[in-house]
Amino acid sequence: MAASRQVVRLRVTELNGNHPEKVNPHSELPAPELRRAVPVAPGTLIGFTTTIPVEVILAAGGVPVDLNNIFITAPDAYQQVSLAEELGWPRTVCAWIKGIYTTRAAHPEISVLLVVTQGDCSNTHALLELWQAEGLTVIPFQFPYPKDRERLAREIEQLCRTFGIETAQAHDWWLKLKPLRRLLRELDRLTWTTGQVSGAENFHYLISSSDFQGNPENYTAQVADFLEQARRRPHQESKVRLGLIGIPPIFSDLFPYLEELGAAVVFNEIPRQFSLPAESSDLVAQYLSYTYPYDVFGRLADIEQAVRERRLDGLIHYTQSFCYRQIQDRLFRQYLTVPLLTLEGDRPGPLDHRTRLRLEAFVDVLRR
Repeated sequence: MAASRQVVRLRVTELNGNHPEKVNPHSELPAPELRRAVPVAPGTLIGFTTTIPVEVILAAGGVPVDLNNIFITAPDAYQQVSLAEELGWPRTVCAWIKGIYTTRAAHPEISVLLVVTQGDCSNTHALLELWQAEGLTVIPFQFPYPKDRERLAREIEQLCRTFGIETAQAHDWWLKLKPLRRLLRELDRLTWTTGQVSGAENFHYLISSSDFQGNPENYTAQVADFLEQARRRPHQESKVRLGLIGIPPIFSDLFPYLEELGAAVVFNEIPRQFSLPAESSDLVAQYLSYTYPYDVFGRLADIEQAVRERRLDGLIHYTQSFCYRQIQDRLFRQYLTVPLLTLEGDRPGPLDHRTRLRLEAFVDVLRR
């Protein structure tokens, strides 16, 4: 933690002279041009704020790094959020976005950043500007709203030009990744059909598919080895079958506690979407079928199908404090036909006593 704090404070001092609390009035404003060409050397770490067309990064020779995954798996994730507030971030901003900021600062080797400015979090606009002011190479990417194939194709083509590659090279990587994506679909299937893969294991592998832990080849081998072991396990059937919807929860012990209660999570909505589960005809179609960055109604259709197909008894909707997606809870309650429990989380850490009691009562009702 001390090292992380030192890295961030050094960076702030570099930005503002010897006065971290105020902007140096003599600093030049950063250039507004964000779409300039960014050729990357092989092995360059490219951080991003949510799932993007990772095939472009791989085709350019870069190493994809999902900053969310680094943040939430760090032993000092809670302290990273507090550190962001020490550096001036408002208390009333999502902990994920604060954690992403300080995590990047703790990893100065990640100096090229791909920021999704449409289709993820409204706070990423300001995050992009902060990074731009710090002299980092920042590349914006937008998922079109409303969903539109032509606009998405143009956005992917622009991203390819930015990295100095042809769209065909990204498409080649789309073909290379198809066997891995099939393995992930099989891993997901074993979660809800036979119970040979637990909800926590499902969550871990699917959420890691946003960046393949930086190495698609090694990650493919990991998934294949895990599946080989999982297929040898006995079948498991839980009395209470749950779906977890909403953004990935910031709680560290949600899955073990649900298992302790005798419930199994057999549907992880957003991690599953990160794995891009739909069979698609091409690269653009793949990211057009990805529900997370578009309207809530595509997500509702996906969840409704899972409720029927996976025989879900209930849903847990995780919402993050200060996130606009909390508003969509009304629509989930309006349109979904199974019991739904909404949980709100703020900072990384274990479940609090009140949330544990609510989960226990919810599972108890479903068990009856």
